[in-house]
Amino acid sequence: MFKTILVPTDGSDRSDKAITMAVDYAKHCGARLVAISVAEPYPFSPLAESAMAIDPVLYEDNMKALSTQHLQKISDAAAAAGVACETLITLSFNPDEEIIKAAQAHGCDAIFMSSHGRSGLSRVFLGSKTQKVLAHSTIPVLVLR
Repeated sequence: MFKTILVPTDGSDRSDKAITMAVDYAKHCGARLVAISVAEPYPFSPLAESAMAIDPVLYEDNMKALSTQHLQKISDAAAAAGVACETLITLSFNPDEEIIKAAQAHGCDAIFMSSHGRSGLSRVFLGSKTQKVLAHSTIPVLVLR
């Protein structure tokens, strides 16, 4: 039985499926959830731009606010089910690395996450964060499509 489940979210409908499954599992097995959303930092260096279109601090604050909204879905669903839930927001260009780090740091024994289900060239060019988590995780990863 898993006792601490990491649930990454990007706010997509596919993530909602993983959230539902994680909350249901946690409720029936007495597990707790650790929810994570990885916000994307400002993608450019202000020193490299001659005319900045947006304030990097404002951009990152907006990304964190969006992550907070995504995590609120998990927190609300967990509270409604009577499941303990901790939320985390990190700032990184590599969500897969942050997911692995969070799982280790919080003693998680499983990760419930979604996959966007890309295949062919789009998967090659866009990469798969889920695939990277699967490749580097030392704990079970349940992937929902």
